[in-house]
Amino acid sequence: MIITVTLNVALDLTYRVGALEPRASHRVLDVVERAGGKGLNVARVLAALGHRVAVTGFAGGPAGAEVRRRLAADPNAARLAEALVPIAGHTRRTVGIVESRSGGATLLNEPGPTVTPAEWGALLRVYRELLAAGDADAVALCGSLPPGVPVGAYAELIREARAAGVYVLLDSAGPPLRRGLAARPDLVKPNADELAGLTGFAEPVRAARDARRRGARAVAASLGAEGMLVVADDDAGWRAAPPVPLSGNPTGAGDSAVAGLLSGLAEGLPWPARLARAVALSAATVLAPAAGEYDPAAYAELLPRVEVVPATW
Repeated sequence: MIITVTLNVALDLTYRVGALEPRASHRVLDVVERAGGKGLNVARVLAALGHRVAVTGFAGGPAGAEVRRRLAADPNAARLAEALVPIAGHTRRTVGIVESRSGGATLLNEPGPTVTPAEWGALLRVYRELLAAGDADAVALCGSLPPGVPVGAYAELIREARAAGVYVLLDSAGPPLRRGLAARPDLVKPNADELAGLTGFAEPVRAARDARRRGARAVAASLGAEGMLVVADDDAGWRAAPPVPLSGNPTGAGDSAVAGLLSGLAEGLPWPARLARAVALSAATVLAPAAGEYDPAAYAELLPRVEVVPATW
């Protein structure tokens, strides 16, 4: 089983329009709603790949109730154990506007509800219970922190996972990522901008190796259209990129990459195979019509064509 933690759960809305024009009225061609937030996107992809997942985080208000309903109705709900913590605040919504003509996407992200100290304590209790069950292969800590959650929240969750002997991945940015590194996660998964902001180095390999020196045992950096770079815990490195240029909705592509990395870990795959899976899933998510999903046919076609090469320094 893999545990995903989404402290800033969202109800994702994807609107499809012909083209987005500023200060203009638009006819919406299609609307899709999904339970969202980075960790829930990761969980859905893992479940679709056949892995059991337990999801926790915060959910409140009408949007939170809809998130729960949609998780229960997911085609792979039998592999999705929902352990969201109820809160008084209202779960946020995110809106993605996808242009049919260009394939581009515009994203609007609400900040999230304020979480009280008592609600944070309840989340910690649920998280400890999931770890104590003893069947977790890994934990994924994903996304931003809602107001009220301590900036060191991920560091605390990392220490809990490591104390339980469970592999832990951190996918966040800014101060939560910086504080989390000090707790020595097994893997961090920033994008290129987040990695540069953390280390001060624009060159990805140098930045990834610096992040390892700061506490990460391994680093997997998303490089956008250029694919992904991994610097492993023995300082070996690999790079991989999609075999063809892609256009579409990038929302959730990084989350699918996390699912690829963790599913490969759970299956005992070596790093190059995990990286190839992560890149193919990420690319197949760009080609999918809604946030947090991937196109299975595109994934099956892309995976054997992803070339993984050693990174040099």
